[in-house]
Amino acid sequence: MLKKLDSQNMGSSNLGWLRSKFHFSFSEYYNPDNIQFGVLRVINDDLIDPHTGFNTHPHQNMEIITYVVNGQLTHRDSMGNDNTITRGHVQYMSAGTGVFHSEHNRGKDLLRLLQIWIFPDEIGHTPNYGDQPFQFEDRHNQWLHVVSNMEGHAPIQIHQDANIYALELDKGKEISFPVKQGRQAYLVQIEGNSTINSIQLDSRDGMEIVEEDITIKADEASHILLIEMEKSA
Repeated sequence: MLKKLDSQNMGSSNLGWLRSKFHFSFSEYYNPDNIQFGVLRVINDDLIDPHTGFNTHPHQNMEIITYVVNGQLTHRDSMGNDNTITRGHVQYMSAGTGVFHSEHNRGKDLLRLLQIWIFPDEIGHTPNYGDQPFQFEDRHNQWLHVVSNMEGHAPIQIHQDANIYALELDKGKEISFPVKQGRQAYLVQIEGNSTINSIQLDSRDGMEIVEEDITIKADEASHILLIEMEKSA
């Protein structure tokens, strides 16, 4: 089963300094039929102006992954971490029993990022933070395994049976991904446009995939993120 989610029909917010597309219910956007997809609770596609950002605030019992598309993101938290990541890099924070953090664009260019929240396998984990640089060559016309569970082999490991893959596909190239029985996946067309099993996706669109293998053809150079997980009951 495939279901396209058109970015033009997604929830959105414009605070001036922050302009967001919400793949799932978030903040003032509430849709009872679109709360989550399996253990995936949030994907926010955020545009953050220079010299602005999210001041210190708390989180708990959530696995939070941030994927930078353009610009630079500076993270600070109550665990003592202070770091800046840029395009293609990934930040991970397990909020666990509770953590305070801030996220700012301290650069001169517009920051675009995907903020992803995944429910943990249980509550009460010890908070943790990490960030990982990735070379774009590692996702050029091939899947780059960015995130896995704690028993997996990805550079970033989270407290949940979920995997995240990144891809940059040249125009005209094709690539497949198997979504096996008992599994589902959510795909974000970050940049460019592509055709997936005869369904066209444009920049910022999403797609739900349940127990169906997909073949992606890049109609234009395409930047894609895919979150694969256990099928929801």
